[in-house]
Amino acid sequence: MQAEIIAIGTEITSGAKLDTNSQWLSLQLAEIGISTVFHTTVADSLQANVDVLRIARDRADVVLITGGLGPTLDDLTREAMAAMAGVELVLHQPSLDLIEKFFRSRGREMPARNRIQAMFPAGSTPLVNPIGTAPGVWQEATRADGKTCVLAAMPGVPSEMKKMFFEQVRPRLQGDGLIIRRARINCYGLGESQAEEMLGDLTARGHDPEIGITAHEATITLRIIAEGRTEAECQEKIAMAAAAIRERLGEYVFGIEDEELEHIVVRDLTAAGQTFATIECATGGLLAQRIAHVQGAGVCYRGGIVLPRLGGEFEAVAQRVREESHADWILVVGPETSTVDSDRHTLSDIPLALYGDTALAIRIDLKWSGNPAITKSRACKSALDLLRRRLAHTAFNEG
Repeated sequence: MQAEIIAIGTEITSGAKLDTNSQWLSLQLAEIGISTVFHTTVADSLQANVDVLRIARDRADVVLITGGLGPTLDDLTREAMAAMAGVELVLHQPSLDLIEKFFRSRGREMPARNRIQAMFPAGSTPLVNPIGTAPGVWQEATRADGKTCVLAAMPGVPSEMKKMFFEQVRPRLQGDGLIIRRARINCYGLGESQAEEMLGDLTARGHDPEIGITAHEATITLRIIAEGRTEAECQEKIAMAAAAIRERLGEYVFGIEDEELEHIVVRDLTAAGQTFATIECATGGLLAQRIAHVQGAGVCYRGGIVLPRLGGEFEAVAQRVREESHADWILVVGPETSTVDSDRHTLSDIPLALYGDTALAIRIDLKWSGNPAITKSRACKSALDLLRRRLAHTAFNEG
């Protein structure tokens, strides 16, 4: 089965608010084996709403709608659903009674305008909203190909929408017997095209399970989507895909799901009973901030210093920080040097260094000509990756 999710509201299309409902609903549908193939956002225009609903009805088996069920003049969902089906809006007295009761429970008289919330497209079924005034709508419509499409309209308020989905919409949805499970594997140190080349057929269209590649601030995430009849079948597919990814990408893989490089560094140092400190120039304290947000970081992180410049005195400063912090490792992010080439591209050069014991363990120059807005984030990640790889190499040699 395929689904379309429609988010209604000019506040969304204008950019004033972010649509998080559609993302949440897509994940919930996947739990019962329904794939979401379209996300549509539409402003508060009756004709636009009707057009969108007609298109969705004819190309999806399930259409979930959020927003537009309030009492104000710009809440047009119920009218649009009626127009799409070619029926009238009719009063549902039990729903009106519940809305009036809702207002009485709060010591208020129901405004006359709220009566519209008890109006439903003829032939549809009201969905009770126990924590708000806006009932939902369950409607079945005949597609152009003669098949049936089911539509469920829910409030745009996330708390009301989620409760209605769990209690009244999800029980009515019948999947095709499949379930969908997802997993993420995170990598650092290579680009999207290089990752795809190394993965080969694993990312080919039609591969089971599906493996997609996304990038965010130089972190590559491999998204595994597995379909199966049972939880065990899906997890087996995910495990096989994850093993193949790790085999092909090797040390580029650093974590799973929401893990960031700082989580891995803190985990590995804590396990080894070692500590580290940081010295920052180009990142202005961002590296320390990322580390401080990791739960349990205080066990291995001895703190750091932020300097406006460092010059070439890496080793002297590192030694001073070592003596003050008694850390096993000193991670240094040097100053940024920027130049502009003939094409007016900004080229950044940031030295990174790692000191272990009393000597320089490794030093590299991070050269970057991409988006300058992520230069600091990339420098932090590259520094952490330097330490992560060194720790992994040390552990491997000791083992």
